[in-house]
Amino acid sequence: MRRLLFWLHRFEDGLIVTVLLGMVLLAVAQIGLRNFGGVSLVWAEPLLRNAVLWIGLLGAMIASRKDEHIRIDLAANFLPERLLPWVTGVVDLFTAGICLLTGWYSVRFVIEEYQFGATAFAGVPSWLLQAVIPLGFTVMALRYLVLFGLGLRGRRPSMREPVA
Repeated sequence: MRRLLFWLHRFEDGLIVTVLLGMVLLAVAQIGLRNFGGVSLVWAEPLLRNAVLWIGLLGAMIASRKDEHIRIDLAANFLPERLLPWVTGVVDLFTAGICLLTGWYSVRFVIEEYQFGATAFAGVPSWLLQAVIPLGFTVMALRYLVLFGLGLRGRRPSMREPVA
């Protein structure tokens, strides 16, 4: 299982690096073409907009690996140590629930996009690019359910531990 997770994490890391590198290269090429050639790639702008969506969701997925999302940890600073596991468990379940709900409605959105048949650019269907939304939120939900399970077993990382 650890080996599978290792490779899945490397895949996520590689995918975000690839998308980001592609975005930078495409944006630089687009600027160069406009400034020096007086032309531009018609499909570049919609692709870059969709790549921003991918970067955001891939980044959120990666942050959820070790519970490194931005959070307001007022409770962690003021509650007694014995209450922290309970509060953390509630927060994990709430986070997983919101992610599952968002994932569910985004699946419905992607299905509607598929049925509508819209294209994003150059014949690429828009639903294909938007499929990262339900995938990302489902992965985050599963990760927070795992963190909740780890908390029940007393193996969840503490909220007071510094994030490296």
